[in-house]
Amino acid sequence: MPAPGTRPWARDKTRSDQHFLALVVLLKAFGRLGYFPDLFEVPIAVVEHVRGVLELKPELEPGHDSDRTLRHHKGLIRVRLGIVAEPERARSVAEAVIRAATATKDNPADLINVALEELVRARLELPGYSTLDEMAAEIRAEVNAVVFASITARMSGPDASGLDAMLAVDPVRRRSDFDRVKTVAGAATVGKLKDHVEHLRWLDAVGPTEVWLADVPPAKVAHFAGEARVTDAADLAKYGLARRQALIACLVHTARVRTRDDIATMFCKRLAAIHKNARERLEVLQAANRAESERLLETFGEVLALVREALDVSVSGDEEPGTAAAMADAVYARTGRLVLAALEQAGGVGALSTAHEEVTAHHGNNYLPFVEKFYRGSRPALFQVLEVLDFQPASADKTVAAAVAFLRAHRGRTGEHLPTRVGDTEVDLLFASEKWRRIIFDARHPGRMVRRHLEACVFSYLASELRSGDMAVAGSESYANLGDELLSAEECEPLVAAYCAEAGLPADAAGAVAELRPCW
Repeated sequence: MPAPGTRPWARDKTRSDQHFLALVVLLKAFGRLGYFPDLFEVPIAVVEHVRGVLELKPELEPGHDSDRTLRHHKGLIRVRLGIVAEPERARSVAEAVIRAATATKDNPADLINVALEELVRARLELPGYSTLDEMAAEIRAEVNAVVFASITARMSGPDASGLDAMLAVDPVRRRSDFDRVKTVAGAATVGKLKDHVEHLRWLDAVGPTEVWLADVPPAKVAHFAGEARVTDAADLAKYGLARRQALIACLVHTARVRTRDDIATMFCKRLAAIHKNARERLEVLQAANRAESERLLETFGEVLALVREALDVSVSGDEEPGTAAAMADAVYARTGRLVLAALEQAGGVGALSTAHEEVTAHHGNNYLPFVEKFYRGSRPALFQVLEVLDFQPASADKTVAAAVAFLRAHRGRTGEHLPTRVGDTEVDLLFASEKWRRIIFDARHPGRMVRRHLEACVFSYLASELRSGDMAVAGSESYANLGDELLSAEECEPLVAAYCAEAGLPADAAGAVAELRPCW
């Protein structure tokens, strides 16, 4: 639908219905596209819609008698929309904004969109798409060549040679190490976890990719890695030296990041499976001991009935004090014999004591004592995770990180217990729940901890903090420290004025407080 006022304006500027229709169609197309298409390129549906709104004859087609009339119509439209036709300036603006955007972006479509946004903001007539496409490709190639050179400049000779050697195909495996880099994560099993740990060790041995790519924006690293991932080794070998080595370095770097993410995820899933198995074990034992619990309660009820009967007899008599005491002793003795007989009939004191210990051991919902049983088989793999991942606390509480360091230092211990203090270091388990502490600290061995329960506890809390974001993995993406992604106060300072202007808030602290105080 043409904007209000368009019909009288266009009718006033034209002398025929054909020119009237042509002017309105061009106005609508230019307002949508930012440039003037040929009239035959305008979809028929658009022409028919405009023709119907203007109430013109169905057979009328838009057109111009001469190029002079077409140029005149374009000038009218530019003046009406406030658009300037300055091709050289438009190219200059587009080139500047594309060059700036190429520092952080690499997708040609993103670069062209940035240029289009800036040209629209500057009220400039848009150049042809092919012009912007060629400009983006040229600038992108120029900027990327500098980036490739900077990446290879940070590599040592052996590092660069090692990257090129990855393209060689092993005659036995018929695969290159370049293909090996593209390995995808498998299921979260202990075996797969060990495989991923070994894969990360191999990737880490390729070289310090984080150093090589220190100044390269993550978006460009991801784009370069994507390009390498869809290119086979034979085609990549035909690239220029700097570009080839840079693309492989980006692919290895993203593979290292992805593998760290996979290992951390598999670590959390393994601990979740261990706890699930422990809970199921407790439920099985509770179900098995339910009948025994009912038998013990029945025996206890019989004993209480005998004692209650004896107490009723002992307090009901009116005998003399001496006689009453003698009778009470006789009643208590008889009650004792009846109680012992009832216990003997129920299986004996020894058997009942054993049954009581088994039932009380699994009473309640504390499944934590069983975690250690299912943790044993995963212990080597979980300690390997500690070797290849750098866990860093992402909050002020560093007690779990300290406990992890304690486990690393005592991994070789095989005894049942560990001391709570080694040298000047004492393990702080304030992060652990009371249920965990009850099974970790052995009352029979003061100052010592049950090693396997301690390990299971620390690994469990490490997985929990990874999931909550309180623990981060250095060089990871999914488990990165979110605090590192925030802007510093120095970086925010220059942006405050523009943000406050956009949000409609005063830029000074006192004014902002006064503005927001009524909302409190």
